[in-house]
Amino acid sequence: MKSSLVILYHREPYDEVVENGKIHYRPKKSPNGIVPTLKSFFADVSQGTWIAWKQVNEEQKKDFTERVTVEDEGNYNVYRIPLSADQVKHFYHITSKEAFWPILHSFPYHFTSESSDWENFKEINRLFAEAACEEAADDALIWVHDYNLWLAPYYIRQKMPNARIAFFHHTPFPSVDIFNILPWREAIVDSLLCCDVVGFHIPRYSENFVNVARSLRPVEIVKTEKVAGHMTSVGIALAEPDRTTKLLYKGQIVNIDAFPVGTNPKNILEVLAKPKTQTRLEQIKEELHGRKLLVAAGRVDYVKGNSEKLEAFGRLLERRPDLHGKINFVMTCVQPASGMRVYETAQKQIEQLVGNINGQYAKFNWTPIRLFTQPLSLEELFCYYRAADVCWTTPLRDGLNLVAKEYIVAHEGQDGVLILSEFVGAAIELPQAILTNPYSIDRMDEAIEQALAMTPEEQKERMAKMYETVTTYDVSYWADRLFKFFKDMKHETVSDKEPVLS
Repeated sequence: MKSSLVILYHREPYDEVVENGKIHYRPKKSPNGIVPTLKSFFADVSQGTWIAWKQVNEEQKKDFTERVTVEDEGNYNVYRIPLSADQVKHFYHITSKEAFWPILHSFPYHFTSESSDWENFKEINRLFAEAACEEAADDALIWVHDYNLWLAPYYIRQKMPNARIAFFHHTPFPSVDIFNILPWREAIVDSLLCCDVVGFHIPRYSENFVNVARSLRPVEIVKTEKVAGHMTSVGIALAEPDRTTKLLYKGQIVNIDAFPVGTNPKNILEVLAKPKTQTRLEQIKEELHGRKLLVAAGRVDYVKGNSEKLEAFGRLLERRPDLHGKINFVMTCVQPASGMRVYETAQKQIEQLVGNINGQYAKFNWTPIRLFTQPLSLEELFCYYRAADVCWTTPLRDGLNLVAKEYIVAHEGQDGVLILSEFVGAAIELPQAILTNPYSIDRMDEAIEQALAMTPEEQKERMAKMYETVTTYDVSYWADRLFKFFKDMKHETVSDKEPVLS
């Protein structure tokens, strides 16, 4: 049976468990992030397919099963594309992370294309597209996710000229002068212009894409509108007053959408309400002995601003000896997967900074910073959010940042302080946070001082407004809105001209 919804995403949507020598595919134990939301779209279809890649060796490839069914989730199959370790290395660890990632996050001085394997990238995108076309019914919606699969829409359109193709960008999309550094810019834009809808988190990213498309191709703007609703349209770094909603290129209408993904408040509060979680929360509070707690959660990545936060904390301890022994900073900074050589320097810098600060200020009964380099369980992470007086979320650049929203939910609008970078997508939804410029030493210092001095009354006023925002525009709102959009969406063409992929 062909699928009416096909989702292309690099991650597999299940846990692979081996019991008594047999492999079982089961729902994820820690259903956080975007995966459970995407899976929820299958609830409204009779048959769906999720397409992902799976790294295998030559021996595993002999008996490889392409289609698997997740136990107790029977209305969709997972179609897996087998890739060798070398294919994954050049596709994901090198081309995606050393060429595309720094450009997407506006760090051109980290960009290198010499090591990239463009032909391998094209081939893997083609394999995803072929799998999608094989699985999709004639009237199916084919939904492609993120920059790793930039070229898939082009290949799909060649095989299924009338397919409904949607694309969602989970990262930032940079300004035209940064994006056009990519030597493959025309091929990427031509592919995205094959889509019926291209979605982004916020209007700034969608407008950046429109400007890139106009710089490279004779694209016509068909419709624009004012930015309204809960997104701030003026006054901060990523604000945008107007946005383009429809383009016309070579006879095809391309809808441009901009709406940020939400978090899952119900799941967060359910986890926090568990007796086991409550016990752990009390333990963390007892371990603090009344000290203030700052928390920062993320992974090793030069775009996440980890070194800048640590340096700011070091300056805080230097100028505020009255805080010695009265404050703790918990930072989760998960190590990258092996083979991610681009992050090795960043990881060493983080570990060195933590060592230097703890070495300078630690006492017998007080260590200022606790660094976690392995992923914490959801229960543990949410406990730290709930216990923290301040959530310090200041990436140099981030597509959205769900940590900020999760922290707000964990405090249920009652207390806590959120320090948020102006350069994350969530900032335009959360102007009540302490917005700061992580590139500025002075602004970072002012932000942490303001956070520590904020009265309980002001905390509640700010957090209550942000709690209303994140619980209204949650992940279900995002999903329902998109489902309605997709349901009404048609493939609109004016001519049969097709672009040629370079």
